[in-house]
Amino acid sequence: MFMMHRKSLAIRTFSVTCGLLILMANSCSGFAQPTPSATAAFKSYVGEVESRLAQHHLSDNAFLTPGALGPESDARLRRGEFIFEQITPSAGEEVSGAMLHHWRATAFVAGATSADLTRLMKNFSGYPQRFSPQVLQARVVSQRDDHLQVQLRVRQKHIISVVMDQNYDVTFGRLDDKYQYSLSRSTQISEIDSPGTSGERALGPSEEHGFLWRQNTYWSYAERNGGLYMQIESVSLSRSIPSGLGWAVRPFVERVPRESLEFTLRSTCNALMTTVSMSPKNSAARF
Repeated sequence: MFMMHRKSLAIRTFSVTCGLLILMANSCSGFAQPTPSATAAFKSYVGEVESRLAQHHLSDNAFLTPGALGPESDARLRRGEFIFEQITPSAGEEVSGAMLHHWRATAFVAGATSADLTRLMKNFSGYPQRFSPQVLQARVVSQRDDHLQVQLRVRQKHIISVVMDQNYDVTFGRLDDKYQYSLSRSTQISEIDSPGTSGERALGPSEEHGFLWRQNTYWSYAERNGGLYMQIESVSLSRSIPSGLGWAVRPFVERVPRESLEFTLRSTCNALMTTVSMSPKNSAARF
């Protein structure tokens, strides 16, 4: 029975890999970049998301979206669990040759403060260590007060490995010291061929595979009840699945946004817990 299970798993893995290779082979057929209507749909969607968040950020009572903050959910958060909510349908929202993905995740770290998280998020030079192995490089291109232009080199590995250079426009804001937020909007995402070799180059618009065209990330965090509640919303746009390949490729495409969000949140929580444990107050308590 065990050998049959392993054989079945190997067949499924091989099938998905083949599907992805076909997807990559077909990427030069005019769908390597989002259509104007897909880009417009993404802009319209994130506009609605940002309008809602802007309203929430005007009041401490409404600062966090309440979906994951009921009594039962709060107990789970305080036990260290993450709560995920898929805002788009399970198959992603089809928008003219593209797929829109929207996820929200909520977490809590006891003893952490809003200042702790803001400090960690602004320390882009520490991203390759904090978010290893996904983030390979990170740098601030320009900064004016709480408005930054940053560039990341990111590696996504799900059966196949894809390396991308991602440019973001990042803004930090606050209601007050305890209620803060950040908005990160992608301005350019380029897939890198042969990264780390002498032949490294950014693929042209007609060569890219469309694994990720756009990605916006929104953090809202509130310091209350002896710790820090964090909500992160991720809205991304990728190419649609070619007809006939859904059975092989859809699990890959749907899993990436959620798993990437979980990785980011878990790495951030681990960094915050380290910060809390190293604080003068907690250090003194150990002696």
